[in-house]
Amino acid sequence: MWLLPALLLLCFSGCLSLMGPGSVTGTVGGSLTVWCQYESTYKGYNKYWCRGQYDTSCESVVETKGEEKVERNGRVSIRDHPEALAFTVTMQNLNEDDAGSYWCKIQTVWILDSWSRDPSDLVRVYVSPATKTPRRTTRPATTPIFLMVNSGRNLSTGEVLTKNSGFRLSSPHFLLVVLLKLPLLLSMLGAVFWVNRPQRAPAGR
Repeated sequence: MWLLPALLLLCFSGCLSLMGPGSVTGTVGGSLTVWCQYESTYKGYNKYWCRGQYDTSCESVVETKGEEKVERNGRVSIRDHPEALAFTVTMQNLNEDDAGSYWCKIQTVWILDSWSRDPSDLVRVYVSPATKTPRRTTRPATTPIFLMVNSGRNLSTGEVLTKNSGFRLSSPHFLLVVLLKLPLLLSMLGAVFWVNRPQRAPAGR
């Protein structure tokens, strides 16, 4: 009967002395940080990040070395923050294979047996696919067409000029052209034709 209380005591001493977030989620190509909180009793102990389904058989990924500096193993790094009673684990450049069960752990036992275990807390890591940002298509700029087309009939030259160039038939400039310049042009053309008229031969020759 004493075996069950002893096991419960070992569990509570390990479970309550260390606490992680439970689960974290990142995206492919991104990074995530895990915050593991511990009791002041474990300030001087090494901390480590372990991967596996069970805490007693998990494989250590990265661990601290008793100093307040970043320790790195590949894309995973760990750092102890004694003043905050916590250590952080950062996983960078995530891929789908990084998803799984991990453990925040504190190394208190150097020789593990069936009766002793390090304080640990399970953290499940989820990695979701990266979201693709849709590309914006830029339409080429079109030159506006100012020529107005009246469907159903053809426009005369005067109508096109009136509708599109702002030239009005009743404008003073148009009247000046008609009344002054047009007779002058006609008289010049008449003089040219008169000079170039065919000459008649003299009679009797």
